[in-house]
Amino acid sequence: MTSTNPPLRDWHGRSVWVVGASSGIGAALAVALCAAGATVYISARRDDALRALADRASGPVRPRPIPCDVTSADSVRAAHAEVLAACRQLDVVVWLAGTYQPMSATEYDLAVAQRIVSVNLGGLLNGLSVLLPTLLAQRRGALVLVASVAGYRGLPMSLVYGPTKAAMINMAEALFLELRPAGIGVHLVNPGFVETPLTALNRFPMPALITPEQAAAAILDGLGRGRFEISFPRRFTSWLKLLRIVPDRLYLGIVGRYTRPSAGPRA
Repeated sequence: MTSTNPPLRDWHGRSVWVVGASSGIGAALAVALCAAGATVYISARRDDALRALADRASGPVRPRPIPCDVTSADSVRAAHAEVLAACRQLDVVVWLAGTYQPMSATEYDLAVAQRIVSVNLGGLLNGLSVLLPTLLAQRRGALVLVASVAGYRGLPMSLVYGPTKAAMINMAEALFLELRPAGIGVHLVNPGFVETPLTALNRFPMPALITPEQAAAAILDGLGRGRFEISFPRRFTSWLKLLRIVPDRLYLGIVGRYTRPSAGPRA
């Protein structure tokens, strides 16, 4: 079995559902996909933000807003049914729905922790409950999961967010192995620091910070090359990839030395 996916280059005529499209990378990617000729369906909790995005997007067809709360299985099921009723077949699903709040061991908040898990991981599980049967029945299509380099290894101030992204990375690998033989592509996106409303919560310098538009361009480039993992910007993520394979003693020593208890990346 090949370790790559079929490349996604020509977007004309493709139906794409972007979940988590109200702002940041999701909004920028939806705009880029419309400009490339795709028929795009955009979902998030905030209907007003989705409609504002649809108004400013350009392309042969503007994105269609379909509000959805990923923490509700019923809401996800209803949005999925509305998308299928409109397009008949899903070519690509991009799952970006997620939330973040810096959290350290000394500031642990159970309610916040549960919300992060519910959105980042529970939301994806709700999505898979409807997406997997659809994609398997089609025997074609692609699933794009947007995780984070914060899921590579443990990091300060990422006490709950990081583990949810680590779970997404593990899940993407498992899904690739199971779905690729069925003709379904699985792509894993691990961004570094991107300028979004969530990263605005950080109170520390964010190296190699890029714009949502740059992130969207990197994702489309990776999809066009059929890559399983798409990480960016490379000048930053390459170092974090290296740290994944170093021994624990060395990793913990390096990170402990160069980070403070109050500083940790949200990527």
